[in-house]
Amino acid sequence: MRPMVPCAYLRVFRPLDSLPEPERAGWERYILTGGAPSAHRPRYRELRQAPPTPFPFLEALEEDHADIRMEDGRFYVCPWKTHLRALAGIVSLRDMPEEEGDPLVSETDARRAARELARLRRHDPTQVPTMQQSAWHVPVRWFVLFEDAERRLTQERGDWVIRYWTTVPLAAERATRAARLLRRAGLHSVASLVKEMAEWLAPFDRNTAVELDYGSVGSLFTWDELDDDRSALELAQALEALRLPGGMNAAAERYQVVAARWAETRARETLN
Repeated sequence: MRPMVPCAYLRVFRPLDSLPEPERAGWERYILTGGAPSAHRPRYRELRQAPPTPFPFLEALEEDHADIRMEDGRFYVCPWKTHLRALAGIVSLRDMPEEEGDPLVSETDARRAARELARLRRHDPTQVPTMQQSAWHVPVRWFVLFEDAERRLTQERGDWVIRYWTTVPLAAERATRAARLLRRAGLHSVASLVKEMAEWLAPFDRNTAVELDYGSVGSLFTWDELDDDRSALELAQALEALRLPGGMNAAAERYQVVAARWAETRARETLN
């Protein structure tokens, strides 16, 4: 299901030729038939019989879809795994800070979702969402996973968009290193958020790739603004400054350049 508001995405892709049968054959058919999901919202059903999970309202009637990329002559697949994303979304909504207002889900539903996610992962450690989604902005911490050389500014269907692409091992190593630097600098809450990204990437094998896609958030900028956007480079410079004696001020200055860029777009969420 595509969102109704501008969203950016962090996706993990697996090479099509590395998938086991019959999963590989299924996605090959998906690619050959165009792989385009329907434009309408997916319908859901409430099961009459005892459901296999505590969330029958999340059992979609339609088959799952995927994002497809061609890189260096290989097809890569990022299945949406809608059910897993929905469960993770329930947990994250409950974790919203108190100043955001009343929780959007109850404590009971959040616990049920967390238990179901844990059950699925015990059965198969790779059962983690392959995609993270952010409305109106790109979370600054996502840029930790990438280098400026991995940035691509392209035009698709008339819109300009930025994408970053790298391997999962490289991204996880960068997140782990950044979390260590942030902890040493006393920025423990930010370090925890960055560490969570490394933990999210941990179950994926070395053949996988990770992509940061500005998606429809790119439409909030002009071409000149996107061309000038070097968020990954500026964040890397901020982290590098933390290595130097007395580098906190320089790090804060570089970080504020990135944070201000995305604070402006995120402010539109409140207006809408």
